[in-house]
Amino acid sequence: MSNVETKFRPVSQEAKPGLDELVPSRYAMQVGDIEVMIISDGVLTPPAESMATNADPAVRGEWLDERFLSKDAFDWALNAVVVRSGSQTLLIDSGIGEEYPDFPRAGQFVQRLEAAGVDLGSVTDVVLTHMHFDHVGGLLAEGVKSRTRPDLRVHVCASETDFWKSPDFSQTAMPPALAALARKASLDFMSVYGDNIRTFKDLAEVAPGVSVTRTGGHTPGHSVVRVQSGNDRLMFGGDAIFPVSFDHPEWHNGFEHDPVEATRVRLRLMRELADTGSWLISTHMPFPSVGRVAAVGEKYRWVPTWWDY
Repeated sequence: MSNVETKFRPVSQEAKPGLDELVPSRYAMQVGDIEVMIISDGVLTPPAESMATNADPAVRGEWLDERFLSKDAFDWALNAVVVRSGSQTLLIDSGIGEEYPDFPRAGQFVQRLEAAGVDLGSVTDVVLTHMHFDHVGGLLAEGVKSRTRPDLRVHVCASETDFWKSPDFSQTAMPPALAALARKASLDFMSVYGDNIRTFKDLAEVAPGVSVTRTGGHTPGHSVVRVQSGNDRLMFGGDAIFPVSFDHPEWHNGFEHDPVEATRVRLRLMRELADTGSWLISTHMPFPSVGRVAAVGEKYRWVPTWWDY
């Protein structure tokens, strides 16, 4: 598997847009009695090859051409979620933070969280789908830790924290520089938030109607979050499902640490979503990333929500 090369340099604050933006960056919805808000951290633009490292380049190029997308850099949305259930306010993932300037359109989560009226000090729980840098980075941004509650609970699978103590990148397509940065972000996070981390083995209920379940695949401790209230259901799928997954679930993502298992995971989750009619939000689906999954023979179709203004 070939490495997907990219470069990374420190980000300057001058590149950050202000809070008064024309581009929508949040979307709110109800799941029964539970409030859910999707916050956009912006857009990542990794090499297009990274979305399908085992694909025939001609087939991958055809897929991109059919959608009028670049064959060089593929736009990935970067979404995180705020959930309010009972007395708890939960943050699911946190975006990329401030360290990767070759992604100048991302790293805006903290500002956009505040613009949405969510005070960092009101967050009682953080749930991490996994510990890649674009999921933990927002909480490592300058000044964030000091604004969180001393009793903040950070829920993450024990397999995930164990993995990042000595990670294996042999099945990914990450270049060495990016692998080093991914390792550093995870270790920094465990150092900064170590006293707040609450690990679980396979399943944990983190708030009324909100549970987190290990799937593995993308990383050993990758997890999805399910929200249920009454007859309404929603799944935050993290990095289990990507835009290309519906047409080509067999294509490996360059950031998957076990791509064969990751394929099994996404097929299993898409079957569940199609069977239950649950809403899906996924980290890298186009913002606001809210939709449902429909079965089409042995494959699946993404049905995005009609925006509710």
